[in-house]
Amino acid sequence: MTNTRLDEGSGPDWEQMRKKRPSRRASLELTTWLCMALCVGAALAAIAEDEFELPPLNYSRVEPDDEVHRLLRRIDENPALLRSGSDKEFLQALLRELKVSADSQVLVFSKTSLQRQRIGPETPRAIYFSDRCYVGWVPGGDAEVISFDPALGATFYIVPRESFHDKPALRRNNECLSCHASSRTRGVPAPLVRSVFPDERGEAILSAGSFSITQQNPLSERWGGWYVTGRHGSERHMGNVIAREQPGGATLDREKGANLVRLDPFFPTHRYLRPGSDIVALMVLEHQVGVQQKLHEANQNVRFAVHRYEALMRELKEPAQDSLGGSARSVVEHYAKKLIEEMLSVEEAPLTGGGVEGGREFVEAFQRVAIRDRKGRSLRDLELHTRLFRHRMSYLIYSPSFDGLPRPLREEFWSQLWKVLKDERSPEPFDRLRREDKQTVVEILAETKPGLPAYWRP
Repeated sequence: MTNTRLDEGSGPDWEQMRKKRPSRRASLELTTWLCMALCVGAALAAIAEDEFELPPLNYSRVEPDDEVHRLLRRIDENPALLRSGSDKEFLQALLRELKVSADSQVLVFSKTSLQRQRIGPETPRAIYFSDRCYVGWVPGGDAEVISFDPALGATFYIVPRESFHDKPALRRNNECLSCHASSRTRGVPAPLVRSVFPDERGEAILSAGSFSITQQNPLSERWGGWYVTGRHGSERHMGNVIAREQPGGATLDREKGANLVRLDPFFPTHRYLRPGSDIVALMVLEHQVGVQQKLHEANQNVRFAVHRYEALMRELKEPAQDSLGGSARSVVEHYAKKLIEEMLSVEEAPLTGGGVEGGREFVEAFQRVAIRDRKGRSLRDLELHTRLFRHRMSYLIYSPSFDGLPRPLREEFWSQLWKVLKDERSPEPFDRLRREDKQTVVEILAETKPGLPAYWRP
C-alpha cells in the first residue's frame, strides 16, 4: 500500500495554481455549510481513531520510507549482515548499519520506557542517536529504534533479543505511541525526552511532576533520572541522583550529582559501549528532539489542512485556487512561524554558570558529518559558553524531515525566514537575534542548502 505524499511529485501543482483564477464563486452559505460538515466529519473520525491514522497520512497502513526499511532490504539481500556473537556486538553492528555513532551514548535510569522492568540505577538504558535515527538498548533486553519518514514522522521499531544472533527481526511497534504520540508531543508521532524525580528503583515519583525537555528548559529542570558526565560550572541539574519523596513532591541533592566525569560508582560501565553519558550529547539530543517535534507537528497539520482544502474544492466542483486560502492559509503561516522560532533557537535557555564541557569523542563524531561553507563555518559548530550552538539555525534544516515538508509550508518557511533575517527590526521574538547572527545564517545557507528560492542567492 502506498501513501499520497504532498511533495514535488504529487498533490496540487502550486505553480499552475498561482497562474489561474477561479472560474466561479460558490455562495457563502454553501461554502460555510461544507466547511462545517468537513470539520465535524474529521472530528468524529478522529474520536474513533488517532488523527494521524486517517487520510492523507494513514500512519499504520503505510510502509515507511526511512533508514530502517532501507536496512531491512539490505538484510534480505544479506541475512548475515548483523550476525554477531554477543549482544554488544549486535548493537555495534546495528549502529554501524544505521550510521549512528556509539560516541553519542547517553544513559537514562528512570523507568520511562517499555522495558521498564529491566531499567534502574544499576542497569541504565543506553540511547544512541543521529539526526535520522535513535537506538535504545538495555543489557539483556530488546533493541528499540526510532526512524523518520518525511511524511509519517517518527516510526517506531523493536528488535527482539532472541533474534539478535540470527536474522534480526525489526518490526514496527506502535505501543510506543502511548507516550510518543500524546499530549507531550502535541498528538503527533515524535521523539520525547523526559526529566523526572526518580526513586531508588528508578520509578518516577509522580506526585513531584516531571518535565518534557527541549532546548527551552534551563539546566535546573534537566536530566532527572539520567546519568550525566561532564563539567557545567556553577549551574546545577537533576542528574546522577535519587530523589526522596515528601508530602506534596520530592527533593534531590543537586550538588551531589554535579560536575561528575565518571559513572563507575553507580553501575558496571563495562557492560556498555562507552563509559559515560556526555553532557554535550544530552544537550544536542534535546535540541534535536524539540526541532523534530515541531517539524512533525507542522508536517502533519499542514498535510491535513491541504487535504481538507482539496476535499472542499472537490465538493464545490471548483478548480484549484491560485493559492491556499482561508483556514488552510492560516495553518501554513502559523506552523511556518513556529518552526522558524524553534530552528533559530530564539527561546533557548541560556547557559549561565560558565558553560559546559563534555568529552571530545562526541564532539568529533558530531562534527564529522558537518556541511561547511567556504569560510569553514557549519551549523554543527558548538559554542557551549552561553548557548549550545555558535550559529542560530538548526542543522536539521538539511534533514529529510525538513525537505519532505509539504511544498506550501516550505515556501512559506523560506519567505518568512528571509524577512526575519533581512529586516533590520524583526518582530518579537525574533528581535532577540543580533544582526551579525542573522547575516551569518543567510551566508551559510546560501552556500550549503540546495533548493533555496532564487531571492536567497547572491
